[in-house]
Amino acid sequence: MADKLNVGLIGVGNISPAYINGCRAFDILNLAACADLDVARAQQIAAEHKIAKASSVDDLLADPNIDIVINLTVPLAHAEVSQKIITAGKHLYSEKPLAVTLDDGRKILAAAQAKNLRVGCAPDTFLFSQHQSARKLLDDGMIGMPVAAVGFMAGRGPERWHPNPDFFYQVGGGPMLDMGPYYVTCLVHLLGPARRVSGMARISFPERVAKDGHRINVQVATHVSGTIEFASGALATLIISFDVAGHSLPQMEIYGEHGTLRIPDPNGFQPREVRLFRPGVGEWELQPEVYDPSWARGIGVADMAYGILYGRPHRASGALAYHALEIMHAFETAARSGQQVELHSSVERPTLLPLGLPARQLDK
Repeated sequence: MADKLNVGLIGVGNISPAYINGCRAFDILNLAACADLDVARAQQIAAEHKIAKASSVDDLLADPNIDIVINLTVPLAHAEVSQKIITAGKHLYSEKPLAVTLDDGRKILAAAQAKNLRVGCAPDTFLFSQHQSARKLLDDGMIGMPVAAVGFMAGRGPERWHPNPDFFYQVGGGPMLDMGPYYVTCLVHLLGPARRVSGMARISFPERVAKDGHRINVQVATHVSGTIEFASGALATLIISFDVAGHSLPQMEIYGEHGTLRIPDPNGFQPREVRLFRPGVGEWELQPEVYDPSWARGIGVADMAYGILYGRPHRASGALAYHALEIMHAFETAARSGQQVELHSSVERPTLLPLGLPARQLDK
C-alpha cells in the first residue's frame, strides 16, 4: 500500500499559497502539480513554491499519477471543474462552497459515488486545534446540554483588499456563500445536523468600489441574518454581512445549561483561543489547546487521504458541504418567502480527532 497520495491543484489564485503550505504539513500528501487557465501563472507559482510540475488543467487531469485534485477556482466554476476532476477518475477536494446551486451540488456527489471516488470540501477550519478543543469540551459536558449559539461575521466587504473582488458580488458570491460556510460548518460540527432555517436578507449598497477604483454592480444579498434550528433542538443565530463598518459582537459562542463556550473565528484567525464561562466562577477561563496548534488549511485534504488509504470516513466530506450549502440557501429562500424552510438533507456529526496525534500525521 502506498504511504502517501499525489495531489494536484487547479487554480493558483489568492488562496493557493495557504493550501500549498498546508498540504506540505502532512506526510501523507505529496503536492506534485498545479494548473491554471493561465499556464504562465501556474508556472510562476510552481517556481515560487518549488512544485515539480505546472501545466494546463487538461494536462493535470490526464496525469495518471495524480490521486487527489484540489479545486481552487472561483465559485461559479466549481461545479464544472469538479465534474471534470471526477470524470478524470480523481478524488475531489473543493474550495467552498461545494457548488453555487443545490442541483449542481447533488450532481457532484452523485457522479463521485458512481465512480467510487471521494469528495471533500472546505472549510476544514473546524479541524483546527481551537475548534477541536472546543468540541472536546462540549463532548465532555463542560457546558451541559447545548441550548443555543451565535455567530457573527460582519465586515465592510473584500473590495478593499482583494485583488479581484468582483466575483464576491456576483451570483455565487455574497457573504453567505463566501463566509457562511465557515460558520455553518463549524456549527454542524459542534451541534449536529440542522432541520430548518428562518432568515432575512438585503442588498444594502447596490454598487461597490474596488481598491483600484473600478465600480462593481452588486447582484447578491450582502447582509443576511436568521436562525438555524438543529435536530437536537438547539437554536443558532447568525449575522453574515459585508455591510458593517465595525462591531463588538463575539465571533461565536455556544450556550449550554451549565455554561458558555466562546470560540474563535471559524475562518481560523485571531483570537486563536477558547474560553469557558461557568456561573459562580466569575470570569472567562482560557482553555488549553489539546491539539496541534500548527494545523492549517490542508488538514481536510490530509484527513481525506487517510480515509482513502485506510478505508475510513473523512471529516470535511461532500455530504457535510452539501448540508451546509442547503442551510445557506435556506436563509435566502426564507427571506424571499417569509416562511421557515425545512431542510431535506442531513449528515452525521464529524467525529472528533483523537488526542496525541504525532506531528505531521492524523489518525488511520
